[in-house]
Amino acid sequence: MSEYAGRDETRGQRLAWWATRLAGLTLNQLTDDEVFFALEELAARHGRYWAGLDADGQPIYKAKRKPLAPATVNRYAAALGAVLSWAIRRRIAPKGWDNPCRRIERRPEKNEIIRFLSDEERTNLLVHCRRSKWDRLYLLVMLAITTGARRGELEQLRWRDVDLEQATAYVLKTKNTDRKVLPLVPTVIDELRSRVGEQDALIFGSARRPDVPYNHVQVWQSALKSSGIKCFRFHDLRHTCASYLAQSGATLLEIGEVLGHRQLSVTKRYSHLTVKNKAQLINRVLGGIQ
Repeated sequence: MSEYAGRDETRGQRLAWWATRLAGLTLNQLTDDEVFFALEELAARHGRYWAGLDADGQPIYKAKRKPLAPATVNRYAAALGAVLSWAIRRRIAPKGWDNPCRRIERRPEKNEIIRFLSDEERTNLLVHCRRSKWDRLYLLVMLAITTGARRGELEQLRWRDVDLEQATAYVLKTKNTDRKVLPLVPTVIDELRSRVGEQDALIFGSARRPDVPYNHVQVWQSALKSSGIKCFRFHDLRHTCASYLAQSGATLLEIGEVLGHRQLSVTKRYSHLTVKNKAQLINRVLGGIQ
């Protein structure tokens, strides 16, 4: 983990599970069968969700009704595979040893269903974000909707990364390790101007620990509950941005550019929302053919 340069904050949690599940095995004893049956066991488990704090201020987690999603199981497999590949590169593994994760088939991930806010839901949510006890929830949610940036990218923004005159913010390192420029809408600019802080400070930093992002889980869940919005994650604000663009006539290439996708295949999940735009294009260019 000390050499891990990625931005997945949950990788340590996954590797801790593997360390417990495979305890006592040497690399020579680790086969694709061991990995396969461990993943089968994992796939039958139920995920958990945050359900508030107890009387002592400790987080409460409750079990979900459904087992872990295929995408989650795939990420557990990827985490183990990455560590084993690292062991081979560092000559820790026996000579000629083959990474057993290479023989593990990825589970099909169901990404067809895209959850995004309706106009009514968006209006209602933003009203309750403004009423939140954390005075920056509205700004955070507005940035997520209007830029399509990931939560981690927004949490790491510092005041020095924002150019209010050019109406842009700069994400120095994204999930894909690329730099990204976020155009800012007037409402966001106004919110930022009213809260300008020191250049090196996090825009969404904690009051007690300014160099650590504020833990907004509780206030976010509270805003959702007050708005009556169900089955919605913070990440779905990113889907909301892409869906609004698709419905307004943006091409998949343009949507992928906004979201920072490297592959068009990832952006194609929004293709069903561009049907109206496709129909207008076909009729405009080819409608006169007889």
